[in-house]
Amino acid sequence: MGDFWRQAHWVFRALFVALALGLLFMRLLPLGHAPGTLPGPDVLLCLILAWVVRRPEFLPMPMILIVMLAEDLILMRPPGLWTAIVVLATEFLRNRVALTRELNFVVEWMLVAGVMLGMMLAYRLALAVAFVPQPAFGFAIVQYLWSIALYPLVVVLSRFVLDLRKPAMGEVDDFGRRL
Repeated sequence: MGDFWRQAHWVFRALFVALALGLLFMRLLPLGHAPGTLPGPDVLLCLILAWVVRRPEFLPMPMILIVMLAEDLILMRPPGLWTAIVVLATEFLRNRVALTRELNFVVEWMLVAGVMLGMMLAYRLALAVAFVPQPAFGFAIVQYLWSIALYPLVVVLSRFVLDLRKPAMGEVDDFGRRL
């Protein structure tokens, strides 16, 4: 039983849920939400994408689904729409883990930026097709640019504070399974 909790993926999963709850709590606080201010970055999305690119086994799809659906419900967004887009994007990146393992950081950053752009456009298109009122396109672009600018910081903090790194080619875990 003691070995069960020593496995790194359980520690990182619990840490991810704690970070997600903390970030959601911070979004609910009434800090700097005066009319006319610019939107901030989507830190939770940056965290999810950085962790999926580095260690996809630490964030299983059901965990991402539950966290994002809870965020949709608490922030009063259309339930499930952003969740579905995030799950599709993370599965897209998860299926390319062998490719992203060999990429340098700048190319990885461009890949994640392209995925974020596709996510934003798909979300806005789905809302437009359903005639749901949405914020101005400029605000969405500003949030997208802030999120892209924040992604390297999230990666650096994940790497040096949490020691979350990409596995090397041929690296195995404690049980002899390839990573």
